[in-house]
Amino acid sequence: MTLDPDAAFFRVEEDVFLANDTARGPWSADACHAGPVTAVIARALEPIAPSQQLTRLSVSFVRPVPVAGFRITTEVVRVGRAASTATARLTDMGGKLCAKAKSLHLATYDPVDFPTAPSTGPDIADAGTAEWPFPVAAHGLPFFSSGIEIKLPPGEDNGPGPTTMWMRTVGILDGEQPSSFQRLCPLADCGNGISRNSDIRENTCVNPDLTIVVVRQPESEWLASEAQSFWEPNGIGMSHAMLYDTKGLIGTALQTLIVRPIS
Repeated sequence: MTLDPDAAFFRVEEDVFLANDTARGPWSADACHAGPVTAVIARALEPIAPSQQLTRLSVSFVRPVPVAGFRITTEVVRVGRAASTATARLTDMGGKLCAKAKSLHLATYDPVDFPTAPSTGPDIADAGTAEWPFPVAAHGLPFFSSGIEIKLPPGEDNGPGPTTMWMRTVGILDGEQPSSFQRLCPLADCGNGISRNSDIRENTCVNPDLTIVVVRQPESEWLASEAQSFWEPNGIGMSHAMLYDTKGLIGTALQTLIVRPIS
């Protein structure tokens, strides 16, 4: 699939975010996919400390985020020379809380050749074009899959289990160029889906939260997730993903999972 260069997940009217089809999630026709939602939360929090790098973003989803529209408000907790923190609240049009977030912004240092662990990621040059693992949603309407393009490294497929996948998406907001952190968010929320442990028609694996940590800003449009999910018999799970751009490791994403059989 070739992405429309002018397409985006959301449009905004005054202070209200309205979802386009690409922002809809796979489970409910009325609810947004958490990845694009996380991106607009990041957009709201980044200006809190413009001279520092948004390094960690943790989002808790209290209830489904409505396609019909929502608002985001932010509050500065602390601004420091080395670290700053802030919070965000996402509410529906009736004022009900749908998501809340906390951010950590860190000052960067002049480049030093610090010792570190190897961080070589998958090579996009060897990756081949592929289809989204589950292109049809439960509700039958256009959804997130129409806003994403993927490539798979050699030896990878769309089946269940640990998966490494290259992805790029449409823009975040109509008429606006997203920041590199914003562009990463939709990909970061895909770990539970691309590394699910069964056919999507057998079990759901919904994440009520998402935490993203980046050590540097992504430098490419194509981004990769190396994801693995762990499901326990008690219905609780987690998905962990290492995140890469075309130069190497950029960070990690962690999701807590609610796993349920589809009866």
